[in-house]
Amino acid sequence: MEKNLMALMKQIPKIKSGNRFILGLDGLSRSGKTTLGDRLSEHLTEAGMPFHLFHIDDHIVEREKRYATGHDQWYEYYHLQWDIDWLSRNFFEQLKGLNQVSLPFYDNESDTHSIQDIDLPDACLIIIEGVFLQRREWRSFFDMVVYVDCSRETRYLRESDAAKRHMDKLRNRYWKAEEFYLRTEKPMGKADLVIEG
Repeated sequence: MEKNLMALMKQIPKIKSGNRFILGLDGLSRSGKTTLGDRLSEHLTEAGMPFHLFHIDDHIVEREKRYATGHDQWYEYYHLQWDIDWLSRNFFEQLKGLNQVSLPFYDNESDTHSIQDIDLPDACLIIIEGVFLQRREWRSFFDMVVYVDCSRETRYLRESDAAKRHMDKLRNRYWKAEEFYLRTEKPMGKADLVIEG
């Protein structure tokens, strides 16, 4: 991880006054995106570089909008897990210009959202971590995307015991959606940097 982190740090440009640089940390589930984001945050804090880290999974929709919708499970996960258009308009499009964005943060236990206002410095690095970031609706918003590549076998070993007990869900919901993403968007080829997770 440290070697990957150093390679990434070298490619992040110095943020000039009044500018924001949007960095995406893309990769499939359990590939190591969150760990990379956390380690990068530590290094940026030590370096005194202003930044904000967003996790796209904090902004998923309520269960009734993504389960038992009549669509295939993989479709629900890929197309319905997030309100893609809303996030495009109210999040991604605003990151370069607004000093504050208001976002719905999802609470899994209550299946509800709370709106939080996020203040952004005039000049900063904005990091967005999550799966499927290079989908066609979002790719153009990023100045740079890192793809964290990791085999399915390794990612499976990182799954919780509870997840491993539901193999049908892994196969039909998550893995099929991941296969669709890899096939249609070819994220490794579009990424600016590919590192091993």
